[in-house]
Amino acid sequence: MPIETSIRIAAWPATDALLVAVPYDRDLAPDLAPGIADLPFPVAGLFAEYKAKGAAGEIIEVPVARGEDVGRVLLYGVGDGDPAALRKAGAAVVRRAKGRESLSVVLPAGEVAAFVEGVLLGAYTFRIGENRTTAVAEVEFAGAGVEEQVRRGEVLARAVALARDLANMPASVKTPIWLAERAGEHAGEHGVPVRVWDEEELRAEGFGGIVAVGQGSVHPPRLIQLSYEPADPDGRHVVLVGKGITFDSGGLSLKPTENMKTQKTDMAGGAVVIAVLGALRELGVRTRVTGLVAAAENMISGTAQRPSDVITHYGGRTVEVLNTDAEGRLVLADALAYADAELEPDAVVDIATLTGAITVALGRGVGAVYASDDDLAGDLVAAGGETGDPLWRMPLIEDYTPALESSVADLANVEQGSTYGAGSITAALFLREFAGKRPWAHLDIAGVGRSTVDEGIFTKGATGYGVRLLLSWLSR
Repeated sequence: MPIETSIRIAAWPATDALLVAVPYDRDLAPDLAPGIADLPFPVAGLFAEYKAKGAAGEIIEVPVARGEDVGRVLLYGVGDGDPAALRKAGAAVVRRAKGRESLSVVLPAGEVAAFVEGVLLGAYTFRIGENRTTAVAEVEFAGAGVEEQVRRGEVLARAVALARDLANMPASVKTPIWLAERAGEHAGEHGVPVRVWDEEELRAEGFGGIVAVGQGSVHPPRLIQLSYEPADPDGRHVVLVGKGITFDSGGLSLKPTENMKTQKTDMAGGAVVIAVLGALRELGVRTRVTGLVAAAENMISGTAQRPSDVITHYGGRTVEVLNTDAEGRLVLADALAYADAELEPDAVVDIATLTGAITVALGRGVGAVYASDDDLAGDLVAAGGETGDPLWRMPLIEDYTPALESSVADLANVEQGSTYGAGSITAALFLREFAGKRPWAHLDIAGVGRSTVDEGIFTKGATGYGVRLLLSWLSR
């Protein structure tokens, strides 16, 4: 369900607004005005009473008379005013307004788009059935000359929300066919052409990895291609590749029940690619971008692939499947090989909830980037730092490549034994084999793709991590 909170822009909140949020900075100086400033308590006394420090997300709620009604003024802290602090402040304000019809917000100084992102993402909900708590129906942003920044923040937030919606949808609905249909609908709304390969076309054209992973399910696999052509191109072409495993049981290498409960979000990388492609035109991105989503359901049946099977990927490379639960790299390998052979990109970036190992290494707050090109890695890390999707560069350790050796095929999909043990690194090394010699980066978002808490801009479930990062990078 998309963000249901609507927004509008005004020069200043109405003096009779029942809920108004007003910023104050580290010096505890609120940005008040006639009508808003008529607080029933001295501001200095309020700050002393609440031991206010002006931290981002800190809120002091003050009742005020509004004729026969009682309104509220929310004095909100903005910390040091950087984008991360403003996102946190925006999310705190909108969470305090849950259940209200309207909220008027005096915008803070600084990166207004980041604050708007925080407000709208803090208002995000996903629920099938009646909502127990409802987000504020309308937010009025008050400030002068803020229209462009507010609209940019809205575009970014709604793109993230789309990625969350797709990933949060139960797999009983979200089959590969359903995902392809939703991608086509969304892309069509934004003037982005779509091509979809069905299972017969995938088999005929040699996409052996996607076919093998999907062959155990009654819901056949799909490869989705979205093609963005800018009106004023800068001459560059980037390919984004997303893992689209709509549910991952592990296949015959079956996952435990607890590990399976979150696997409807195993296509979070593909959701990011769909959301990014839909937002490019609104943001005026001048780079040509092709999105590929390799979609399959990894299930158990009499037709499922077996450990020890050998599959032939797009382009002819053979892979021995030692673990059917290492399926994401198999579908990505086909898409990467196709991108290298047919699309002639200047750079390729894949994004996937690929390995549990990266969660052990980096936890749930930082994504991993592996890259064959230092400039590409540096640009992605910088974009992640600016947008609140932080990345940490991980090494492609050449001494670990023997982990991919197979006695019967060109490669194995996992290490046989535990000599190396670096599961996220060896997975990245596997993908590199199919990316060609072009600048390539792999984002492992298994830890950051899902949230276990309702806090700040996050709601339990999919986070949409990577949407803002990639849009920022592509906008440079």
